[in-house]
Amino acid sequence: MIRTSPGVVWFDQIGMEDVGSVGGKNASLGEMVRKLTQSGVRVPAGFATTADAYREFMADNGIEPAMQERIGCYQSGRIALEQAGIEIRELILSARLPDRLARDICAAYDQLAGRVGVKDPSVAVRSSATAEDLPDASFAGQQETFLNIRGHRALLDACLNCFASLFTDRAISYREAKGFDHFSVALSIGIQQMVRSDLAGSGVIFTIDTETGFPHVAVISAAWGLGETVVQGSVDPDKYVVFKPLLATEGACPIIEKTCGAKAVRMIYAHGGGKNTRIVATRQSQRSRFVLNEAEIVELAHWALLVEKHYGRPMDLEWAKDGESGLIYLVQARPETVQSGRSGAAFRTYRLKTKAQPILAGAAVGGAIASGKACILREAADIARFPDGAILVTGNTDPDWVPVMKRAAGIVTDHGGSTSHAAIVSRELGVPAVIGTGHATALLKEGQPITLSSAGGEQGFVYDGLLDFESEEIDPGSLPATRTQVMVNIAEPASAFQWWRLPARGVGLARMEFIINTLIKVHPMALLHPERTGAADRRKIHELIKDHADGADYFVDLLSRGIARLAAPYYPHPAIVRLSDFKTNEYAHLIGGSAFEPCEENPMLGFRGASRYYHERYREGFALECRALKRVRDVIGFANVIIMVPFCRTPAEADLVLAAMADNGLRRGERGLQIYMMCEIPSNVVLATEFAGRFDGFSIGSNDLTQLVLGVDRDSEFLAALFDERDEAVKIMIGDVIAKAHAAGIKIGICGQGPSDHADFAEFLVEQGIDSISLNPDSFAKAVRTIAQAEAGEG
Repeated sequence: MIRTSPGVVWFDQIGMEDVGSVGGKNASLGEMVRKLTQSGVRVPAGFATTADAYREFMADNGIEPAMQERIGCYQSGRIALEQAGIEIRELILSARLPDRLARDICAAYDQLAGRVGVKDPSVAVRSSATAEDLPDASFAGQQETFLNIRGHRALLDACLNCFASLFTDRAISYREAKGFDHFSVALSIGIQQMVRSDLAGSGVIFTIDTETGFPHVAVISAAWGLGETVVQGSVDPDKYVVFKPLLATEGACPIIEKTCGAKAVRMIYAHGGGKNTRIVATRQSQRSRFVLNEAEIVELAHWALLVEKHYGRPMDLEWAKDGESGLIYLVQARPETVQSGRSGAAFRTYRLKTKAQPILAGAAVGGAIASGKACILREAADIARFPDGAILVTGNTDPDWVPVMKRAAGIVTDHGGSTSHAAIVSRELGVPAVIGTGHATALLKEGQPITLSSAGGEQGFVYDGLLDFESEEIDPGSLPATRTQVMVNIAEPASAFQWWRLPARGVGLARMEFIINTLIKVHPMALLHPERTGAADRRKIHELIKDHADGADYFVDLLSRGIARLAAPYYPHPAIVRLSDFKTNEYAHLIGGSAFEPCEENPMLGFRGASRYYHERYREGFALECRALKRVRDVIGFANVIIMVPFCRTPAEADLVLAAMADNGLRRGERGLQIYMMCEIPSNVVLATEFAGRFDGFSIGSNDLTQLVLGVDRDSEFLAALFDERDEAVKIMIGDVIAKAHAAGIKIGICGQGPSDHADFAEFLVEQGIDSISLNPDSFAKAVRTIAQAEAGEG
């Protein structure tokens, strides 16, 4: 480190080897300036005071003995944390910065003005403790940041306040919890050119999925204005998820999620009145607009990947966009300390034992379930009345809430996103949370028994009452290897990352209708022809598609990103995506669906699967499905997606479907495209050789095949005892089609429920030489052991 003066050093003169002198935050800024700017990463210019300068300040003013006395009183229980914090901060604020340090800070500030070409430039004054941003402790938000500081006097005042913030109540509490000595920690101050994000936007990036630890995505949050609203959780931000392995693929735009947040407020510069920033309502036109365009999202993801590779670990970054220049900057980088600190092997899963209707939904944090009585707190000043083990319900949290968050069984907030303070601290504390429910503090009653679940994917839910739940630890590292390709069935994009640690060799079944039902919610023909729907449905459609060019764009965008998310966890292993297989009664339940669906006596055997794709009633809707799949493969970049045709009754029908797909840009063999067929109708078995000439593989749908071989309605409670995939007639059909597929030289697997439920059925499939078995994730570990035993028995 080359010092500008005894107390001040520029960012371009420091790096990670200087944490002890300038703290983790400033050392990391210097590291990026020195090592990553040549790769295109932009970091605003600035300088830092040193830890020695802080120690000189303490020595010159002689206040440390009095501060130690207050800490001792707090630790012995003679005074409360709040009183200790106030008295220590008053000691610091009544002290003076040493004259030499004040001169050095002002001189460096004037040099910064010369570098950026602005008289009295606006700067951010950030605290950087020498014990923060370490691999095992983030110290997120424990000290203060002061924004939009201009001029010598304001700058020196902000620096003194930074020193005082080393002893905020939350910082004292956090160091106590982590076992750090309060007086071995020093504070460096970072003075950094302000990016005019008040005129544009800002946010946070994690280079790992913060809920599941899935390492191959960058998760970006974005809101209008200064970034404090995102960090504090006072705004519901946009969310963008980028699949990192495809960033190097030429021409790919691997954004697998784009969610437009409400962004109701924004923080901007204040002028006069003694405040440097203020919160204002976001303009209506901005609320429905994304903060970043796709090129900017991909640029940030590239930077995140560069930073992660440089540091050799997952990172937590802050970014800001300058509204004057249009340029984006990284303004902070620290290690991600929660998921990256957990074991890469064993993980615990949670499941509610009973079905229930949620009363609230929000972003899931923590991947667990908790229950207890709701304690509604609107101000941090009220935390003294919080009982240990209750569920904390509040608007949003800031670092002042950490002491009570540690004592909560779970946390529910009105506002915030997955990168808000409440989310970050909940993860670090291991407390499950549901963030950004909108109106939890209004809906829930004080003392109301509730259960919250963040165990089902991205979305978390709150239920009325104390519900029973169970948990299980899975150690993927203990599972045996198998000759049979073992894959997983994944239903919803929201839960796709939850199972990434399983040693699956791909996704054997991703059902398109689950994405349509949970994400899109509207019948595709209603999106194309809303004029044929009723007034109420038209209003719903208008509201849903308001962030898109039209209904078709809405459908293709959401479906393609949903499919991409399902294809990501096991990339580059195959992800087999089944074309929509709603029955007419199920399609009719979608918004606008009743205007386009006939009423059938037996929908299970009616207008479903392949028969829809080339029919005039649905041809336009099928074209949207094809557009989405083509976008997944050719634009987003997931060439591992295999398309599967369900319920294809005859070879002639197969020809019609393949022709319709080719007309929509999905031609078998082009750009490596493989097309499979579900084998679930007796005709598929009888004519397997003819079907095999048209498809690249088969996947046995044991549910429908059993139903049609035995003539048993699989949904009938009266015939449940007769429905069994292990019936001899069904097994003969399965053995026959496996043999025919192999004779024709194509792959064959199974994606039905049978092998997940019945160990002996899985053994039978292995004996028949099936190529792949796709299992439900929660039965994966048990079934893999059964498959391995069956293979060993063959030997």
